[in-house]
Amino acid sequence: MLKTNEVISILKEQKVQSIRMMFVDILGIPKGVQIPVSQAKKMLDGEILFDGSSIQGFVRIEESDMKLVPDLNTFIVADLKGYKEAFVVCDVYYPDGRRFDGDPRFVLQKITEKAEKMGFSPMVGVEAEFFLFPMNSDKGFSNQPIVEHTDCGGYFDMLYLDAAEQVKLDILEKLEEFGFEVEALHHEVSPSQHEIDFRYSDALTTADRLLLFKIIVKTIALKHGLHATFLPKPIKGINGSGLHMHQSLFKGEVNAFYDDKASNGISEIMLNYIGGIFKHVKGFTAVTNPLVNSYKRLVPGFEAPVYISWGEHNRSPLIRIPAKKGNSTRIELRSPDPSCNPYLAFAVIINSGLEGIINNYQPPKPVDINVYELDEKTKKKYKIEQLPSNLYEALMEMQKDPLVKETLGEHIYYNFLDAKLREWKEYSTEITQWEIQKYLNIY
Repeated sequence: MLKTNEVISILKEQKVQSIRMMFVDILGIPKGVQIPVSQAKKMLDGEILFDGSSIQGFVRIEESDMKLVPDLNTFIVADLKGYKEAFVVCDVYYPDGRRFDGDPRFVLQKITEKAEKMGFSPMVGVEAEFFLFPMNSDKGFSNQPIVEHTDCGGYFDMLYLDAAEQVKLDILEKLEEFGFEVEALHHEVSPSQHEIDFRYSDALTTADRLLLFKIIVKTIALKHGLHATFLPKPIKGINGSGLHMHQSLFKGEVNAFYDDKASNGISEIMLNYIGGIFKHVKGFTAVTNPLVNSYKRLVPGFEAPVYISWGEHNRSPLIRIPAKKGNSTRIELRSPDPSCNPYLAFAVIINSGLEGIINNYQPPKPVDINVYELDEKTKKKYKIEQLPSNLYEALMEMQKDPLVKETLGEHIYYNFLDAKLREWKEYSTEITQWEIQKYLNIY
């Protein structure tokens, strides 16, 4: 970690103009305070305060003062908007020095500590998908995105007339400037849909990078007159955007998910981890898929998982086991989407897996056939259950699972639940165009 004097030197040497202190609210929305470099010492001493009562799910107005303490492991200097800025992810504290239990980053830190006490380091890699849409150029509406395709490409297409071609190159350049090791970027299945994969790391680092990733992608897209959206299902009838999460547990330099004595290379620890996820996946789906719109993606026929199963050789199950083994042995959880709060999502998933190890949970037998084509009798035979089909069902399942409440802590749990139940109520009373077209002439 950088020392205080090193940070001050970097700010001077690189002629940094401002510092962005970043954090997220409970819904995963990036937040931040921008300060001049003259306030750097104050920042490094943890003396930057903000009004927590203005952030959803934080504190009441009578206890509004909150403190931002930078994690210097995340400190980076880059040019995102035409001038040098420093970026740093922060932990949130009460003014008296106590950690704020409503800080999503704190939730993941506690679960990481639990894993470390068990001898494990949780590692996470993600496949981040998003759509690029044009912006309305009419005067007065220049900041409004239009849900129209910017290309007609498909999976891995190389369309040099693709409106996003230069955008992706600029995003790649900027991600590398921010220290990302990008492994791949390509066109996804749907028109105007793209995916960028960056190297896996420990869970906290990957969550921090996702926070920065979204800011970078949206900022660069906007420079090109495009809107980058991480909404799971912005267009009917085509594949939505997922956030596939690759996970493993390491003991030092050794992957605990790999067993060279097992015929398939899968360790008992990995099986227990999968068993824990299967036991709690219904309960944590509201966290990994937090929008009404999330469940428009989780339907059969669009490559998103619907059924709770796992397998090694196909992409229809909830959990896929990639072919590469050894230290690359991992699970790929395919249900989460990019609208989730990564700190909370990683926390509930990892804690579910750890509970599986503690309690020796066993998953059902793997299913290496297309789950979407199975009849009800066969699904029952394989003990295949279904994910919640809408946000309300997911919230009801969340309330049945004590592990989710234990993981999130009471503050975030109840604030998240309240926000999402209000969102569902608002949606439930909305009259959609589909209803008018379907019923008005008939009834």
